[in-house]
Amino acid sequence: MGSSPFSDPEFYRNRYPTYAALRSRSPILPVPLGGSTGPAVAVTGYEQARQALAADLSKDTAAFFAERPSGRSLHPAVAHTMLHTDPPTHTRLRRLVVRAFTPSTVDNLRPGIRHLAEQMIDRWEPGSEVDLIADLAGPLPVTVICQLLGVPPEDWDMVSARSTDLFATGDNTRIDAASHGLADYMTQLIAAKRSRPDQALLSSLIAVRDADGDRLSEEELVSLGLLLLIAGHETTTAAIGNAVLALLQHPAEREDLRAHPHQVPAAVDELLRYDAPVSIATWRHAAHTVQLGDVELSAGTPVLVSPGAANRDPGRFADPDRLDLYRPDAASHLSFGHGIHRCLGAPLAHAELETALRVLLERFPGMQLAVPAEQLPWRRSRLIRGLESLPVRL
Repeated sequence: MGSSPFSDPEFYRNRYPTYAALRSRSPILPVPLGGSTGPAVAVTGYEQARQALAADLSKDTAAFFAERPSGRSLHPAVAHTMLHTDPPTHTRLRRLVVRAFTPSTVDNLRPGIRHLAEQMIDRWEPGSEVDLIADLAGPLPVTVICQLLGVPPEDWDMVSARSTDLFATGDNTRIDAASHGLADYMTQLIAAKRSRPDQALLSSLIAVRDADGDRLSEEELVSLGLLLLIAGHETTTAAIGNAVLALLQHPAEREDLRAHPHQVPAAVDELLRYDAPVSIATWRHAAHTVQLGDVELSAGTPVLVSPGAANRDPGRFADPDRLDLYRPDAASHLSFGHGIHRCLGAPLAHAELETALRVLLERFPGMQLAVPAEQLPWRRSRLIRGLESLPVRL
């Protein structure tokens, strides 16, 4: 079948031509993956992706790889998070944390998010050059989720660095080492919180575990803490960077948004559609024969669902490669997923993205790219579509 279409270096810089080419052949298309997994199917059409995200596909990676040794040494707490479970386990675990991310709960966090963003931007000098990823898009969501969980400030930089290593596509040694480092850290943090509990979310989960071990095992506690920590900032960092880059490349739309700040929430949905931070969703496979669209998947078939491709499907969005901040159906994007695995932290990510854009538009309306767009470095990750750095001149 040839090499994977997702391994070409050009794919990381601009993956949308690859998605369009795949979709033109079929919205559900066999693709090679290599390794012990065998061929997969890539889902690039909107309706097909939406169906796949809600379909009876398994996310139990432990079951899939049990008979397909990969030679990897990912820590079990990272390899078997809530994202890699099916109901009823997934339902039980999600129920334990869903209240921390409801829209009303997140609304109470907005003033604090705004204060953090302003503190970070206060250090910037007009006319200077800053890296928007290192100086805002990275530290803002890291700080928010670390505060929410109760991670000590002196550990925030380490958490951010190891989380970045965890998504280093193609560097399995680096990924595996990061997984063990993060799992060891979370185990130590839980022990510290047990002896000195606080009002943060992690202490609440520890209390659930210690009061009712039937609801949450010790292994699940470590894994759930890690998932919240990692997923709570990696994709949001990418989303902020992608959104700012899109506005810098579309000055008329940026100026319109600055003049109409009430449009920011709707614009955020269009920006998420236009350049999705989760480009290919986390692992799914057919545990038994599954009918997906007009394709019958045999048991054991890996399924790569691409929100990034689905969001650019011309069969769903008119002129999908155009940024339209007034697009009426932008909120139907799949950047947060769909179905029972829809992103738990979507309201928080949306709030952080809104806040970052509002503060930047207010304080630095004339901000420009400091390097040509074609020189910007993109992360080598199949899952995450995001920049390694975004140099801007204020």
